[in-house]
Amino acid sequence: MRIPFIKMHGLGNDFVVLDARENDLPDLNESIARGIADRHTGIGCDQLILLQPSDSADFRMRIYNHDGGEVGACGNATRAVAMLHGSNATIETDGGMLAASPRDGGASVDMGAPRFDWDAIPLAYPMDTLSMPVGWEMLQNPGAVNVGNPHVIFFVDDCDAVPLDRLGPEIENDPLFPVRVNVNVATIEDRSRIRLRVWERGAGLTKACGTGACATAVHAMRRRLVDSEVTVALPGGDLQIAWSEGETIRMTGPASESFRGSFEWDDYA
Repeated sequence: MRIPFIKMHGLGNDFVVLDARENDLPDLNESIARGIADRHTGIGCDQLILLQPSDSADFRMRIYNHDGGEVGACGNATRAVAMLHGSNATIETDGGMLAASPRDGGASVDMGAPRFDWDAIPLAYPMDTLSMPVGWEMLQNPGAVNVGNPHVIFFVDDCDAVPLDRLGPEIENDPLFPVRVNVNVATIEDRSRIRLRVWERGAGLTKACGTGACATAVHAMRRRLVDSEVTVALPGGDLQIAWSEGETIRMTGPASESFRGSFEWDDYA
């Protein structure tokens, strides 16, 4: 069975998009998603995105990380599929309902309200998520935010100097995080700009992470380190994040279509 796909990216965080809103696809599982995402023997991507019909929104978006595991949210992919849809859309995800508006060269997305309770992250046991009494080498006293995905955030003097390729997987898989966690290391440059690197759960180091940018900006705002609208500078480029206490998060940034193609489903089944 020949299956069409669309290759897209948001600031270099890349996706293979399968559109099943009008035509059904065979059942997608972790093994098939991992095979498609493989950069050596598959199409290659950080995340595989499956679009499906929804009874409660314009469409449903399911997200599979590079390792084949399904996750609840992906901010960069949300901008990409908003561009693909071509008009304002509500999007059902396992992380909650999102609202996206295409803009020239990108999209603006209402990412929903952040969650801060320890059991909403989730953590293995209760603690203050604004300043957690834990650490890993030079990374100490992080904060935690759930924005559809669980994130832990460390503020450091120079995020580029952190060996995130080594510490990222250790923290991601620490027993403190029952469903694993995304690891963010950030440097506050001034009250309107944050520099950020992210180790993504199930994907590793990526050029950009939309939910990571949201979680980091919100945590910095809760700590009164930045203003309510900031630029988050990632290796792949900049995102604009806005949030006020009690409100939802607004993320704005670019997205692009790279190319289209097709593949034989049986090659990965």
